[in-house]
Amino acid sequence: MPRIIALCLAAFLAASGFPLLPLQAAEPDHRLLYVVCPGIRNYLEFGGAGILVFDIDHGHKFVRRIETPASREAEPDNIKGVCASAATGRLYFTTRSRLYCLDLKTNKIVWDVAPPLGTDRMSLTPDGKVLYVPSFEKETWNVIDAETGAQIKAVETNSGAHNTVVSRDGKRMYLGGLKSPLLFVADTATHEIVQKVGPFSGAIRPFTTNGSGTRAYVCVNECLGFEIGDLSTGKLLHRVEVEGFERGPIKRHGCPSHGIGLTPDEREVWMVDAANQRVHIFDNTVEPPKQVTSVPLREQPGWITFSLDGKYAYPSTGEVIDTASKEIVARLADETGREVHSEKIVEIHFGGGEVVAAGDQFGVGRVTAPAAVMPRAQPE
Repeated sequence: MPRIIALCLAAFLAASGFPLLPLQAAEPDHRLLYVVCPGIRNYLEFGGAGILVFDIDHGHKFVRRIETPASREAEPDNIKGVCASAATGRLYFTTRSRLYCLDLKTNKIVWDVAPPLGTDRMSLTPDGKVLYVPSFEKETWNVIDAETGAQIKAVETNSGAHNTVVSRDGKRMYLGGLKSPLLFVADTATHEIVQKVGPFSGAIRPFTTNGSGTRAYVCVNECLGFEIGDLSTGKLLHRVEVEGFERGPIKRHGCPSHGIGLTPDEREVWMVDAANQRVHIFDNTVEPPKQVTSVPLREQPGWITFSLDGKYAYPSTGEVIDTASKEIVARLADETGREVHSEKIVEIHFGGGEVVAAGDQFGVGRVTAPAAVMPRAQPE
């Protein structure tokens, strides 16, 4: 009966024009955070190697470390990306040269493959069937059968393949290369490029999209801030620069802001600032987004994502931030008490022994219907 009431309420709100977050599954037995290391280059001082699991509902307490063939290497390689599927109960991660598939129920590797030209930060269609895996900063994305690891096709962009985001409906795959100011859009049915968004003012670094597929929020080289592109028209809308802070020396990635995310309700944009060791927060209910506050961190951040319910923000420096109070409520540490830092994080929910929900390594917006949070704007 409660489910029927919830569905009726959702139908009423949709008819009234309210933006909706997707309905959640029944309350899970366990909400876990999977952190793949080494997730800051190949630095073992930030949690060693393996997949570290934390209990979200018990203060993000360390639960276990899952060893993999990648972590057993004498010199473990950089972990480049992670994604997971509730539909199949599988988790995938990449190094610079290999793609691994892990069964989340058994914690065993199902297969690993070496796609052509290396591997980087990939994404997975919502049905768990198809992976788009960038080559390692080369010309192509490899389209991979998520069941077997077999290559389906190579999609060429000549953009320095790097980051990959899937649309909430699974129909589009957004392909960001670090050698191009254009964001490429692929049709996941045909595996063909169907659109180019931009150009942005510099080469594209981390980016995210809203749930309705109308906005891209993009970090670019040489910008302490971000830019916003219209995914409907392909035009650049806004450039938003951080106020009150200056650019400075950075340890990694070669750009001032390497990490951006939307809270699941899309009301805020969170963006990292390496030199000033902060995450800056912007009000996304106005256009362009307005800077409102910042949270200091324990090291230079290079990524940001969120819990599925939007309660927590996860910068790559290992702090757990309450998104309502903007206070740090926990700091990830491994079984020895060592700080855990990683840019490769995904949330997994279990219920009745099965995987019932999976988050995203990117801080993607999750408002899907019927209206976007932000009003439509004209290009500046």
